[in-house]
Amino acid sequence: MKASGTSHLCCSVKTLSDKVGGMLCCRGSVNKYSRLDAKLEKRMAEFKRGSSGQSNFRSIDSIILRFPQFREELKNIRNVFDLYDEDSNGTIDREELKKCLQKLQLHLTAEEIEDLFHSCDMDGSEGIQFNEFIVLLCLIYLLKDPNTTSKIDCPQLEATFDTVIEVFVFLDKNGDGKLNKTEVVKALNEASPREKSPAHVSRNRFKEMDWDKNGKVTFRQFLFAFIDWVGIETDEEISQEQS
Repeated sequence: MKASGTSHLCCSVKTLSDKVGGMLCCRGSVNKYSRLDAKLEKRMAEFKRGSSGQSNFRSIDSIILRFPQFREELKNIRNVFDLYDEDSNGTIDREELKKCLQKLQLHLTAEEIEDLFHSCDMDGSEGIQFNEFIVLLCLIYLLKDPNTTSKIDCPQLEATFDTVIEVFVFLDKNGDGKLNKTEVVKALNEASPREKSPAHVSRNRFKEMDWDKNGKVTFRQFLFAFIDWVGIETDEEISQEQS
């Protein structure tokens, strides 16, 4: 992996870790996420088995080169967010989320809706902000029943989510639906095996992703990190630029 790529990735993840780590500490135990994360883990393992080892990505570098494209595609979700943010207050509350799910023909139980809301409302504001909404939509897309007519109904957006899922599958070397430190280190060094990242750099980078310090990175945690890596601006950053 080239120096510029590792530098960009390290700085981005460190910033994200500081923000999200503090949020998790404030909100207490992360056990409330275990039910949803277990479903995500199962789905990602299914994707890995279905890929048969095939991937459009060969290294972390090949993923980083796609960041500008990812950025533009994910920014297009802003129009969808504004559509469901009916009171235009910059967040989607529970009632707006329920209406969003109904319009998308996604039939979830009250428990599933609550799981989604809490797992994406990382700052505990009782509202889903734009970057959190991207994660929420991707989780909905990933968890929807393929045997029903429920769908996001946006081919371009679905293709983007499929590619993000493929990035995670590429990193998930053993196919168990989650990332561990060994897998992350291996992925970081695949492009240039003769120029391996220093052990402490790889170790610290994984710690920055592993917010709850349990030795694994879930797809949900990965999604928040990925959005930060590609440079999606938060509502707070947009407000600061406009002022």
